[in-house]
This record gives sequence, C-alpha cells and structure tokens, in this order.
Amino acid sequence: MRYGATILDAEGLRLSAAEKALFQRVNPFGFILFARNIDTAEQTRALCSDLREAVGRDCLITIDQEGGRVQRLRPPLARQWQPALDHALAAGEGANRAMYLRARLIAEELRNLGIDSNCAPLADVAGPQTHPFLKNRCYGSDLATVVNRARATADGLLDGGVVPVVKHIPGHGRASMDSHHDLPRITASLTDLAREDFAAFAALNDLPMGMTAHLVYESLDSQPATLSPRVMQMIRSDIGFDGLIMSDDISMRALNGTAADIARDTIAAGCDVVLFCNAPLDERAAVAEAAGEMTDAAQARAARAEAARRAPTALDIPMAEAELSALMGGQVYG
Repeated sequence: MRYGATILDAEGLRLSAAEKALFQRVNPFGFILFARNIDTAEQTRALCSDLREAVGRDCLITIDQEGGRVQRLRPPLARQWQPALDHALAAGEGANRAMYLRARLIAEELRNLGIDSNCAPLADVAGPQTHPFLKNRCYGSDLATVVNRARATADGLLDGGVVPVVKHIPGHGRASMDSHHDLPRITASLTDLAREDFAAFAALNDLPMGMTAHLVYESLDSQPATLSPRVMQMIRSDIGFDGLIMSDDISMRALNGTAADIARDTIAAGCDVVLFCNAPLDERAAVAEAAGEMTDAAQARAARAEAARRAPTALDIPMAEAELSALMGGQVYG
C-alpha cells in the first residue's frame, strides 16, 4: 500500500476514535510524539500500538529526544540529559565516544517504549551568530568536530535499533532568528555555505532520514528551503543526500499560508514527507489530503528508512553508564 506523504501527531495519551479513523484513511508514513503524549511506560507503549494498529503496519514513530530542553521523555522514563554541546564539552577529548554512548542509551530508552526513530543528530555548525534556541543543541563550531560527533550519535542510535533523522538540512547554524517564530535569512555566499554548512550534511549523506530547515538562503533562492525546488535539488545533487527528507514542522511561523497550501508546496518542492504538528483534527486531515501519497522515489526512500531499523546490538547498561561517567568526570546528566 502506498504511504501518505505525512508524519502526524496525536492529541493526547491515547487515540480518539476520530483520530483512528483519519489515520486509517490517510495512512501517514509515520508519527511523532510530544510530551503531552507521554505519561507512563505502559501508556506510551499502548499509544504506539494504537498508532501502528491504525495504519495496519509497523510504521516508524519518532520523537525529539536530543537532551537538554529538547527532550520529550524525562525522568522516570528516561535520563535527564544535558544539552548536546555541554555534554560534548564535558567529555573533552572523549567527546565522540561520549556522544556515541549517550545516543546508544537514548536508543535503549526509546525502544523500551515502542519508539524507533529520533530527530537527531544535528549537523548544524554553530557560530557567533547562532540563535540561543539552537546554540547549545549544536555539537560544535567547526566542520570536522560537528561531523564526527554527529556520526557518533547516528551510529549510537542505529546500533540501538533507532532510525536517526539528521537535521536541519542544509544547515541552520547561521540563523540569528528562531524559525519557530520568524523566517531567518542567510546572506552568506554560496562558496561559504558549501565549504562549511552544506559540507557537514554531505559528510552524513548516507543517513536514512533528514529534516529540512525553514531558512532562506539568499544565494540560492528567495523561498525558504523547505519550499524551494532549487534548494531541494541542491540537497539531492550537490550534498548527495538520497535518504528520506521530511520537512521540519510546517506549522512553524517561519512559513506563511494555510497548512494545506504549505504542505502542497513542500511536496512540490521535493520533500518526501510533510511533518505537521499541534493542530486540530480537521487541519491534520486537510494537510494529509494536500500532501497526498508518496511518489515512487519517496516510497523507495521510505522503505530504506524502515529497513534501517535493525536489531539492537548487545548493551551492558551499567558498563556503558560507568564508561560514560568516567569520560565525563561524573558530569553526565543535566
């Protein structure tokens, strides 16, 4: 069966009858969970089962579990992680291994609840201008450091049976505004962008999924990347990313217009799937109808992303925690 070109969310702790009916009808590629969807371990597992039952298959269920303030699971269901940059800085020369262990433990937390994807790693290169909403979520301020730590994070998730979603492609680090509220405009030259921002994602272009940035790159287009055929083509050709590309949440204020129109334009630009969150049921239905079904190419990428879910490697949790603590001088948790 062809998947719908959407990733949708649920309103509460369990699905309503109306939500079940909608999801059965529009068959979204997958779902995303938020803190409002999570109470107990048993309830979260039941919600994940509800979502998969609604579409009749073992669909991907993702979440934002970066650590720090972008962390939907918190104690007692998950460890309270530091922001990624603080975590890496505390580990010093052992940062790559510390980022791997962190991601491997996060994967264990997610899988225990029925969640099998995470919207991480970030490959945005931080700079002096990076907005505070993103700064300490980044992994570093130079290309090699960011790539190495992002690769370690992706490996840790994959080894834990969790599909990583690298973000925010093709690079959010130069934004001095928060795209949840405003539309950042990047004036850097194409040469500078290609050398640093885009290069980070090119080094990670084998990952199974990526999430777009709602930014205008003025050297490429006057449209936000999510809505720009030129930027999306650059991601496919120059960056060489052939994984499934999902938009960032199209309800963010960086984008103007009705949600349905934005969804339609997002797919037309070249995104494989539209992420739409925090909206009434009728708006979710309208977005699903506007996005339609996946193209042949998107369906093939979706199949590869699903196939990236592999059986977790063996993990001795106490040993992993002890190694991580030693690397970080005991400063592991937030």
